[in-house]
Amino acid sequence: MIYAILRRLGQMLFVMFGISVIVFLIFFATPGADPAARIAGRNASPEVLEAVRHSFGFDRPLYVQYALMMKKIFVTGDLTSFVNRGWKVVPAVLDSVPVTLSLVFGAAVLWVVFSIIIGVVAAATRDSWLDKLLMALGLLGISMPVYWLGEVMNLFTQSRYHDTWLFSWVPPLGYKNFSDDPKGWFLTLVIPWITLAILYIGIYGRVLRAAIIESMQEDYIRTARAKGLSETSILLRHALRTSLIAFVTLFGLDFGALVGGSALLTEVVFGLQGIGKLTYDALQSLDLPMIMATVMYASMFVVISNAVVDFVYIVLDPRVKTA
Repeated sequence: MIYAILRRLGQMLFVMFGISVIVFLIFFATPGADPAARIAGRNASPEVLEAVRHSFGFDRPLYVQYALMMKKIFVTGDLTSFVNRGWKVVPAVLDSVPVTLSLVFGAAVLWVVFSIIIGVVAAATRDSWLDKLLMALGLLGISMPVYWLGEVMNLFTQSRYHDTWLFSWVPPLGYKNFSDDPKGWFLTLVIPWITLAILYIGIYGRVLRAAIIESMQEDYIRTARAKGLSETSILLRHALRTSLIAFVTLFGLDFGALVGGSALLTEVVFGLQGIGKLTYDALQSLDLPMIMATVMYASMFVVISNAVVDFVYIVLDPRVKTA
């Protein structure tokens, strides 16, 4: 087990290294890409461009530039923005992490709980009117783009019905720190949580239903029936447990991607200054250090999530231990 963990950690470091090299080469070594020109501004003289290249180390070999960039990101943390002079990139990313984590964790709790309920109930009532209704609602949730649903939510909660008893508790758009105002933190995130979770509830509920139905045809289920176990016990203790493997696979990928910045649209719609919004702003201004930092952060979460999924497999399905 320890060897497997160490091997997985080694693979994670190798993947992170590969991602950092690729991202660095895309933004700093692509033909025609000149970071010095972006820093110096339009109509800069050749002398100014040369001075900027020397100041930021762009006149040095690529491997030296890469090493300096990684040192500034992971060791000293003094990498500064090319667009907002004096703005430290790493502290800016770290300040945005709690916002994205708060958004994604809350939404994840909602979509995991409700998708498991929907998947189990739909599988237990297969081909009934309830099963068809739940799957139709799930399809409806999948079909609604998150940015459109977010705008509709804002229209109802922030504008049209904000003064009614139903939505008068909804605070203005933005984010409040949990340490400063726990109640305000919760209230500002309830609507974003629901908006982000609706899409995944539909996807996960349908996936879990299909996995449970497939598991109910396995030999170990027939063995459990032969032992006289009830259908409820078979469904919850045996079929559901192994069916969660596909569920966990999706969750690991989606959660890592969302924490890494894929919740961008939700953050933009609800005025949350998280990692996704920070990355969006950096891409708009082509702020290369900020893009490097946010991409490295995003890749780290995706890689870690995949590693955690591999270890959860062993807990969910004992057959994986002998595989």
